[in-house]
Amino acid sequence: MRLRNKPWAKEKLQQYSQYVIADPERFRGQWHAAFEKGKPLHIEIGTGKGRFITEMAKANPEINYLGIEMQESVIVSALDRLIEAEIPNCKLLNINGAELPKYFADGDVDRIYLNFSDPWPKTRHEKRRLTYKSFLELYEQILVDNGEIHFKTDNQDLFEFSLKSFSEYGLLLKFVSLDLHNSNFEGNIMTEYEEKFSSKGNRIYRSEVQFRTPKESSF
Repeated sequence: MRLRNKPWAKEKLQQYSQYVIADPERFRGQWHAAFEKGKPLHIEIGTGKGRFITEMAKANPEINYLGIEMQESVIVSALDRLIEAEIPNCKLLNINGAELPKYFADGDVDRIYLNFSDPWPKTRHEKRRLTYKSFLELYEQILVDNGEIHFKTDNQDLFEFSLKSFSEYGLLLKFVSLDLHNSNFEGNIMTEYEEKFSSKGNRIYRSEVQFRTPKESSF
């Protein structure tokens, strides 16, 4: 699906600096200073139009949230949600998720959400998948000890690839659902894609994985 260009998006993002952090490098190692109160920090990589991250922030005021999206014409919709709701514990970053260590120091982040990421179905493109080992290395670097990744997708091939990638990397599989919407999981907040795909009868897959400390991963 072709993304509709919004030439006015960049200017709007610049106008709302209270929600869109224009110079995130300055908060590297001190992200508590970017919010009204210092709290655990959860980030969503590929936040899209922002439904998930904003609803999570509303439901969990004791946590700070960052939505990361590199497409200006997409993240501006997330900005509209923040402006309307006036959520103090949620902000946005218009950056490339492949450059996380540039903006986050070791242990800056408590949890990462990956929701309906591009599956990159061709084998030759597997290194672009956000659950590929090189991305897991980036996540491990910026997460606290025993930090977690929560992952959702409707793509079975991507889910199977991701579980294999998590396992081979040595992550602890804490939760796995092969049919989230027909399980007893409570508190699920849907993304725009999730609502769209599930309404068509697509099964939703979900997993929670945790990085182990060196002591835990040794034999």
